Amino acid sequence: MAEKQTAGRDNLGDFAPKFAELNDDVLFGEVWSREDKLSARDRSLITVASLLTQGVPQLEAHMKIAKQHGVTKDEMVELITHLAFYTGWPKAWSAFGLAKKIYQD
Repeated sequence: MAEKQTAGRDNLGDFAPKFAELNDDVLFGEVWSREDKLSARDRSLITVASLLTQGVPQLEAHMKIAKQHGVTKDEMVELITHLAFYTGWPKAWSAFGLAKKIYQD
């Protein structure tokens, strides 16, 4: 089951309370919790793939979440290798740097 998310409120609650509420309660509370439709592990793979293609800073946090959801190092390496041809070599290099740090154990 998806864990209760508070990152929105923790980081933006005072500054952008509605955005924080939508992040924590709707995105993570309602969408991510629909594990009968798609597992948290699969959602993590999809999210990492999407963020990798966009080259956004949230990629690192979601790679860590993916690892917690059971995505293995080999699966992450394969995901990045596969997407390198669709999203670009520099983004893949950057993603490998993050993955290497996250999966170093």
